[in-house]
Amino acid sequence: MDDLLVTGGGMAGLSAALVALRAGLKVTLLEQAEVFSEVGAGIQLGPNAVRVLHDWGLEARLRAVAAFPEALCVRDARSGGLLGQLTLGAAIRQRYGQPYATLHRADLHQILLRQVLGSVDCRLRQRVQGFEQDEARVRLQTEDGARYQADALLGCDGLWSRVRAQLLADGPPVFSGDLAYRAMVPVADLPPDLRRNEVTVWLAPGLHAVNYPVRAGEWMNIIVVVEGEIPSDPESWDHAAQASRLRAALGAVHGDFDRLLQAVAEWRLWPLNVRPPMRGPREHARGRVALLGDAAHPTRPYLAQGAAMALEDAWTLGRLLEQPRWRVAGRLDWPGLLQALAQQRWRRNGWIQQRSRRNGLIFHASGPLRWGRDLAMGLLGERLIDLPELYRGPPRPV
Repeated sequence: MDDLLVTGGGMAGLSAALVALRAGLKVTLLEQAEVFSEVGAGIQLGPNAVRVLHDWGLEARLRAVAAFPEALCVRDARSGGLLGQLTLGAAIRQRYGQPYATLHRADLHQILLRQVLGSVDCRLRQRVQGFEQDEARVRLQTEDGARYQADALLGCDGLWSRVRAQLLADGPPVFSGDLAYRAMVPVADLPPDLRRNEVTVWLAPGLHAVNYPVRAGEWMNIIVVVEGEIPSDPESWDHAAQASRLRAALGAVHGDFDRLLQAVAEWRLWPLNVRPPMRGPREHARGRVALLGDAAHPTRPYLAQGAAMALEDAWTLGRLLEQPRWRVAGRLDWPGLLQALAQQRWRRNGWIQQRSRRNGLIFHASGPLRWGRDLAMGLLGERLIDLPELYRGPPRPV
């Protein structure tokens, strides 16, 4: 039986552990935190990501916790005017075979965690110190002196990945110049006319916001992204954030948007740290070590595809593990398999990173670019917002 080490107990790590477990591998998962948990924020899952969960037999569990918006509406944050709209609900399911879902990150994390607990050797409080690999094995040591060895290592340890730091030695992420304020509000606390089952994107020069229902429609997730200076601790997801600072950055906004903001009891702050888009397969895998999810391709939240790409990475790994060609004398050819994974994934992940970065510029645009954006959305409508190349994925490994 092949042994696999996975570092990181987030979406990417749990998904990778799940597909490896289903392939009959012995998996050890190392998580540096005291407990398995996810931050209190929402995520959007397009049909491509829902397709992955359906393939894993998890669609019923998703339906129990997610909301399924009827539309994605783009509005001007100052005037409130409708700039563009994409019909979701039954229409997008008919088009792509799967729905568009919105949910709390912790709910998806729990769905995945329940699939591996009891079958995967999960170790908490294990912070990677370093690793080495040779032609036969990977050996890893944690800061507390624990040692592990396996046939392969998957670095799924997020934006500040220690596995990446050693494997690629390409330096830390850099601050993008954008700050994301996020909050959750009970839908029952909102005015009735704001309890819409839709994703609403608010655009204004230098900022944008998104709100959508989560937790089966009982809560509203809100994220507001503004330009600003980096906080003192760039590695932390959460920061205490004052509503007055956000208000000063926003300026005057439309009444609907303003009432939504007034319903927030507490904001948390997330500095958006980034890396350049992937440039080749060697940024995904080298030898017996591969990077998945944010460790490989951290993605700005302007296309709502960060979690989806982590799921797609793991799904592709699972499909490759099913192919007999990677087994030699009963053992997996890990370097060959991981290189195949890298070849399959790096272009799509790099494209998503690039598209997300471009979306940020378009969302925050002013002057002629803003006018052109609004005109294009008005003329092209759904054709501009819909993304068939994305939503028909993930591509099947060849």
